Amino acid sequence: MPTIIKQDGFRIVIWPNDHLPPHVHVFKSDAEVKIELVEPIVFNVEGKIGNKDLAKALSLVIEYQIELLAKWKEIHE
Repeated sequence: MPTIIKQDGFRIVIWPNDHLPPHVHVFKSDAEVKIELVEPIVFNVEGKIGNKDLAKALSLVIEYQIELLAKWKEIHE
């Protein structure tokens, strides 16, 4: 699993064979949150995750948005 960032119990992953739009998978415990990268929005949640952790997942993606978009392009081009 290509983990790009690990921080505060979250893992941010970009799958090499994934689809558009550019997005990441954020894992926390048993939950997975998919967040778009161009305009960071949550578009899918699997498993149970509290509002505080969901907000933190989105915050992490926003914090690293430029790096994550660059990595997405590197992996998918």
